Amino acid sequence: MKKRHRIQFPKRETEELEQDEAFFYLIEPAGKKKVRFHDYDVIYNKPDLYEQLFYERLKCQSPAKVSEILKHSLSQSEYNLSELRVLDLGAGNGMMGEALKKHGVSRLIGVDIIDEAQQAAERDRPWVYDAYYVADFCNLKEYLHDEIASWMPDCLTTVAALGFGDIPPKAFITAFNLIQNEGWVAFNIKETFLDHTDTSGFSHMIRELIFSKYLDIYHLERYRHRMSMDGKPLYYFGLSGRKHSDIPGGFLEKYNLTNC
Repeated sequence: MKKRHRIQFPKRETEELEQDEAFFYLIEPAGKKKVRFHDYDVIYNKPDLYEQLFYERLKCQSPAKVSEILKHSLSQSEYNLSELRVLDLGAGNGMMGEALKKHGVSRLIGVDIIDEAQQAAERDRPWVYDAYYVADFCNLKEYLHDEIASWMPDCLTTVAALGFGDIPPKAFITAFNLIQNEGWVAFNIKETFLDHTDTSGFSHMIRELIFSKYLDIYHLERYRHRMSMDGKPLYYFGLSGRKHSDIPGGFLEKYNLTNC
């Protein structure tokens, strides 16, 4: 039986707040606690809170959408989803892994940077991942790099974590380079990051990556990621493609994105 939590949204959502600064109140016997949407350690420690907040209240559909986009891309190739060895970066409590399982993926390796994510995945979805690593991909230790590489992953997925500091570009590229050449990549990003009016280093970097020799795009789709607390749709782009080669050192330096 799912645990129900008492969640209270602020009286009005402050438009000046970035998406990763949004917060809610968790009402507990000890009192009311302010929790940011990206306080994942706090949220994962409360069974079913993540699902209640993002999937029931805010109607998030990104794991389902990104996994569908990946499936559609593979239908244009000789590959089958069941053959993939997927590295799920920013795996959290396993929502994306579960979505991939529904589409037939059999080999799944989860990665996240916090212990609470691994604990939540093992508590809530112990059947999803063949292995789960807690690792900092900005400073990936050699033994962990070799251990993850030994799975020979040929697909990378990451959902709703790029561009807000959850997964820095350096960490994403480290994961990208772990994928076998001619393997697959599927992820999503907030729609503004593909807008040419966005002059941030991350936006420039992601646009170059999408249209680069390192990645061949098979599917790009704008969709509703979730609702805001005010009931407004938040749009993302979901994309998937085929990796051609590793991204070389120096790619991030021109956008001043080497820090984590």
